[in-house]
Amino acid sequence: MNKFDHSDLNGRLLQLLLAVVETGSITAAASRMGVTQSAVSHLLDKLRAITGDPLFVKSGRGIQATAHAQALALRARDLLGELERFTQAGAFDPLHWNTRFTVAANEFQRDVLLPELMQRLRVKAPGVVLQVIPSGIPSLEMLRQQQCQLVISPRPPDGADIMQKRLFEDRYRVFYDPAQRAAPQTKAEYLAARHVTVVYEGGRALDVDQWMTTRGVRRNFAVLVQGFSGLAPFLQGSALLATAPGLLQSRIPQGLASAAVPVPCPKLPMFMVWHLRHQQDAAHRWLRQELEALVPAVLNPQRS
Repeated sequence: MNKFDHSDLNGRLLQLLLAVVETGSITAAASRMGVTQSAVSHLLDKLRAITGDPLFVKSGRGIQATAHAQALALRARDLLGELERFTQAGAFDPLHWNTRFTVAANEFQRDVLLPELMQRLRVKAPGVVLQVIPSGIPSLEMLRQQQCQLVISPRPPDGADIMQKRLFEDRYRVFYDPAQRAAPQTKAEYLAARHVTVVYEGGRALDVDQWMTTRGVRRNFAVLVQGFSGLAPFLQGSALLATAPGLLQSRIPQGLASAAVPVPCPKLPMFMVWHLRHQQDAAHRWLRQELEALVPAVLNPQRS
């Protein structure tokens, strides 16, 4: 007979379940929680007794969550959120906020926004660990299943339970090496040049590249890289052009320059996106406000 009941559950066991499900490893879960592997194994045995399920089975050199464990992990995320909100029932104080806050963002928005956010958290909420994961093309499931608490993306997913707010709007610019060439002044000069651009995994092109292609603007691409950080090494010492978000200006290596794109070009909006469950959460709302507050300094770094 199972000697445990629901009262034996606690937040520590729920955190353990999530840690093992998300890492797929006893060792990694122990490291995340700051305990020994034997402690994790002991707590897993207790959790198995409570749930009546093996929870994890061997798979190659690692372990894999059972279907029941995956389902329990979804509920565990919700319950941990409720526990956190329970402790914040009074006035929220970020100085005493201890959590792992996961933000999904691709390379551009990650590098432009999140280092500044981390600086703010270090001062105002030192107990927050900021975890950053790639967003790809954000999906509803990322937020509904709490793979992250916030998404930063120009492509917010559409759902009745998904909230969004525009953070800023950027303009694309042409980046080049002024020691090798002048900025293209006309459409003819722009199209005559060879270009380097970003193509993500799966062949997904930048929005601006897709936009131009559908409007008959055909460029000669010489190099395709998987992230914006890969543009500069190919621009330096060459006559190549790269069309990229203007906010990269403050982050490109010295010696490179940028100019207005000499052909019609869309703007690049940027949104923060979250699930409805977090709409009234005091801690989540505070972090969203901090993210909004840092945008003016990002857009105008010379004034900060």
